[in-house]
Amino acid sequence: MFQKRIVVCLDVRDGKVTKGIKFRGNVDIGDPVELARRYYETGADELVFYDITASAEKRGIMLDVVRSVAAEIFIPFSVGGGIATVEDMRAVLLAGAEKVSVNSQAVGNPGIIGEGAARFGRQCIVLGMDALADGTMPSGYRVVINGGRTPTDLDALQWAKEAVDRGAGEIVLNSIDADGTRDGYECRLTRMVSEAVSVPVVASGGAGEPRHLREVFQTGRADAALVASMVHYGTHTVPEIKEYLHGEGIPVRLRYN
Repeated sequence: MFQKRIVVCLDVRDGKVTKGIKFRGNVDIGDPVELARRYYETGADELVFYDITASAEKRGIMLDVVRSVAAEIFIPFSVGGGIATVEDMRAVLLAGAEKVSVNSQAVGNPGIIGEGAARFGRQCIVLGMDALADGTMPSGYRVVINGGRTPTDLDALQWAKEAVDRGAGEIVLNSIDADGTRDGYECRLTRMVSEAVSVPVVASGGAGEPRHLREVFQTGRADAALVASMVHYGTHTVPEIKEYLHGEGIPVRLRYN
């Protein structure tokens, strides 16, 4: 049985890790390099780094911060935010990332997914998707871009399928309704997408208790779960989460660095 992954998310704004609720009311948490080192040393399986205002501000990602984080960790590292071209992808990979995440920019230019997969391999290309519950959409969920600011006409399930067909090797699926609430993942959405695509799906948005990860692995069929608030605020630790999951019979990597 494949091991389930615990992925820690660093949302970065103005060089600081920040966290809000449903993309609003953000509070600065700390230095991304220090936090990345801490999570690596305590057993996180992967890290994701999102420059959360790059797309809205129409600028490139903070490569200096990416380099500094990459120098401190030795686990897979995914980077997103403002990646608009294959050359942007190349710059991020050269700065030390193993994967690049495209979200808003891929909605505007879906061809970037296939171009990136052809150039670097689909294992490097992650689709980041922010979905909002909307009963007018076929799947019940609408894709929203620009950090939750701009609704699109895209149905979340159809966009997930299209992105995989174009070459995405992984999907990080974030529920805006659950984001930052710590009330649990959106398991219905996660399961819908997980069962419809052939690539790993990382559940994002809503983790507050270790049992929420068990639920999204078992009910949501997620391959990995992203955590942020519950570890940033010290409510839980990565080792604690993994020990709980192991005790519940969910396969996770228990050997720490």
